[in-house]
This record gives sequence, structure tokens and C-alpha cells, in this order.
Amino acid sequence: MFEIPKLKYTDSGNFFLMAGPCAIEGEEMALDIAERIKVITDKLQIPWIFKGSYRKANRSRLDSFCGIGDEKALRILEKVGKEFDVPTVTDIHESGEAAMAAEYVDVLQIPAFLCRQTDLLVAAANTGKVVNIKKGQFLSGEAMRFAVDKVRESGNEKVILTDRGNSFGYSDLVVDFRNIPAMQASGAPVVMDVTHSLQQPNQSSGVTGGKPALIETIAKAAIAVGADGLFIETHPQPSIAKSDGANMLPLDQLEGLLQKLVRIRQAIS
Repeated sequence: MFEIPKLKYTDSGNFFLMAGPCAIEGEEMALDIAERIKVITDKLQIPWIFKGSYRKANRSRLDSFCGIGDEKALRILEKVGKEFDVPTVTDIHESGEAAMAAEYVDVLQIPAFLCRQTDLLVAAANTGKVVNIKKGQFLSGEAMRFAVDKVRESGNEKVILTDRGNSFGYSDLVVDFRNIPAMQASGAPVVMDVTHSLQQPNQSSGVTGGKPALIETIAKAAIAVGADGLFIETHPQPSIAKSDGANMLPLDQLEGLLQKLVRIRQAIS
């Protein structure tokens, strides 16, 4: 894989991990989560990228939590990166946000619903940062080669692809693990977004549901199939998280899960 600044343990043979809270809720919360994940990933020698959204643009209801302010949240991401010497990733939603976010983080993430937005992909590519493109819930793995081409043809070879399941009816998602090798055929590292693939969108309450009890199942299957990395949103108390609490992994369960996944990776290597 191409070099990602500050990414450690890349020669350990382990998968890499994107993990952190869904959204940046505050500095103390972000630093606490980062500190706890760093201890775990250092112990297991897992390359780790801290994840946190500085703003949540895709919300079901107008009164849903969107963020604490763009610059404030981005500065917190920057502080996490510096304090723990770890790369950071956040999502962007419009082409005008790419250059702004790139000043603070190492990886720019393209949300699944926006993976076909040419201007957004080109703007992200032009920053020179690593670009993580989430596969649309409406697309096949094979179709993602066109998104990869947009970034590469803009002069940036540093592309990651992330699967997050496919729409199954109106209010559920299903993971087609054939998409992992299909996307790897593009030459990009492929990540399984374990927690978002277990969402139950379009609930009548206007709040997305989820099936977090299946996080371990999806994660194990992804590693067994050969995913290069995993994406896991985690929080000390998902029940009070301000965004996506219904499908996040409780932070105190992260180490036990990763221990099992490392053993699976070793068994298939």
C-alpha cells in the first residue's frame, strides 16, 4: 500500500484500522477515545487511523446533531493527530470543503451517497491527500473502478475503497462479500465498514437504527475474505452518542474483537 503519514506497524502483517467516534462531539471525548484506541492498537501492532466526522451533513431530520462547528472540530482532529502521532480521516461533502479539511487531516473520505460526484472526487484528489471513497449502497464493487479512475486521472494515486453494504429494501442493508475482491481488482486497498453496514436507515422515527450485535460477524467475515482494512465506529457509551449510536461498537469491546480478528488474519496469511 502507498505510504500514509504517521501510520505505524505497516510491516506487522495485520489489517489496518480506521476507528473512532462517528462525530467529533468535543475535545475531551475525542482525546479519551483516541488514547484508549492507541493503547489497544499499539499492543496488537495494528496500523490505525483515527476517524471522526467534523460535520454530519447527511441527516434524516433537521433537528439531528450535525456538529460543534467546522473549524473547532477540525482543530480537535488536528490535535488528536499531533498528540498521539496518528493519521486522521474525516469526510467531506462538497468540493469547497476539500482544501479546508486537508489542512487538518491526512485522509479525506468521500461519503457513500456522494461517491459519483465528480467535482468532489477531483477536489479531494487535488489536495494530494489520501482519498477514501465509500462505495455507494446502490453500486456494485466493479462499478467503483470509475470513482478510482477519477482520482487517479486527476494525478493522485493514493486511493482507498470502502464497502458499507448495499441497500436491501427500504430499511436495511446487506453485505455482499464478493465486493471486496471486486474492488481489490482496481489495485486499491479495500476496507470493510463494519458498523455502517449494519445500519437500518429510513426508520419512521427519523433516527437510523442498527444491529451492533452483528459487528463481530461482519468483521470476521471481512478479514476471512481478505479485506485490507476495517472501519469501526466506537464510543464509550453508544446509547448517548450524538450520532449513529445505534450501530456503534462499545469501546470496551474493541480490544477483544481485534484480538480475534488478528488471529483470523494470521491464520489466513
